[in-house]
Amino acid sequence: MECYLDNSATTRSFDSVAKLVTKVMCEDYGNPSSMHNKGMQAEEYLRYAKDVIAKNLKVNPKEIFFTSGGTESDNLALRGAAYANCRSGRHLITTAIEHPAILQTMQYLESQGFEVTYLPVDENGRIRLEDLQRALRPDTILVSIMHTNNEIGSLQPVAEAGELIKRMNPGTLFHVDAVQGYGKFRIYPKRMHIDMLSVSAHKIHGPKGVGFLYVGEKVKIRPIVMGGGQQRGLRSGTENVPGIAGMAKAVEEIYRNLDEDNEKMYRLRQMFTDGLNKMDGVQVNGLPGRESAPHVVSVSFAGLRSEVLLHALEERNIYVSAGSACASNHPDTAGSATLRAIGLRKELLSSTIRFSFSVFTTEEEIRYTLQALYEIVPVLRKFTRR
Repeated sequence: MECYLDNSATTRSFDSVAKLVTKVMCEDYGNPSSMHNKGMQAEEYLRYAKDVIAKNLKVNPKEIFFTSGGTESDNLALRGAAYANCRSGRHLITTAIEHPAILQTMQYLESQGFEVTYLPVDENGRIRLEDLQRALRPDTILVSIMHTNNEIGSLQPVAEAGELIKRMNPGTLFHVDAVQGYGKFRIYPKRMHIDMLSVSAHKIHGPKGVGFLYVGEKVKIRPIVMGGGQQRGLRSGTENVPGIAGMAKAVEEIYRNLDEDNEKMYRLRQMFTDGLNKMDGVQVNGLPGRESAPHVVSVSFAGLRSEVLLHALEERNIYVSAGSACASNHPDTAGSATLRAIGLRKELLSSTIRFSFSVFTTEEEIRYTLQALYEIVPVLRKFTRR
């Protein structure tokens, strides 16, 4: 049996998505900027995708901008908004548990003369609204808070944060990285006071290398990619039409049975954590049940290095992550920023595995994984002690 439990890193595409992407690549392959029928045919895919996404978010299609994925969307939101609004202030706010695409962009902006406040989180990975309230200043031009944490599945009080920001400082922009939350929850930017929202297609069973950024109509933002003037000049470059068409199809598919799929994943999550809690020296990080995301389970195995357990599971065809897939590209960092921020004991920082589910995950896979852990962990611990 093969068990893919690394869906926070990427997901298998829906069959309908793969079929449509192939069709657009091989049949409807025109450049949407071309004036002939082939180009207009390609442009229609872009128009349809904007309509699908805008309807899902309850926003205007002209507020949707296509990007290469979550990282570019985050960069465009933060850098574009910071530079466009720097005359109003140079203070930015984010959290200590953001994705590297946010944290490293914030660090870059600090090097450019901006001041950044990093909000702490509690032991379950949630910010405190009173900390946000204290951090807000008259010169705060942007707040960026992720919707769902990619390592422990913690959910931030996004709607409450948005309301607080606009009540205290109406001119402050609110950006939300929804890469892990979109496709698991219904998100309505207008209702939640969100000015910008980042999404990536490959987290919702769409293609890699494509995403979008919602930008409210009144938001001042500068482009960070110059060139052909596509997408009203905010994001130049020939649009990835196959990817965009596939992303729109994935949005339709993931939201078609959202409640039923979430119910299934929460049930699998409970089954998995119940099984883990029968083991000695095992700690599930974050809040239980519906207080957390349905698809992410962070587990610390005392006395074991995560890489050793990861490869032992791989030998059983079980695929997981030792934290964020993107963070693993930065081996010089001193462990997971998220795990350190929640106060995880130092000896567990290098002993934590992330299991993440999808609509394709089955009970049989969960049972198989638990049985493998029951067999592998005691053996590895015995060798570690030696």
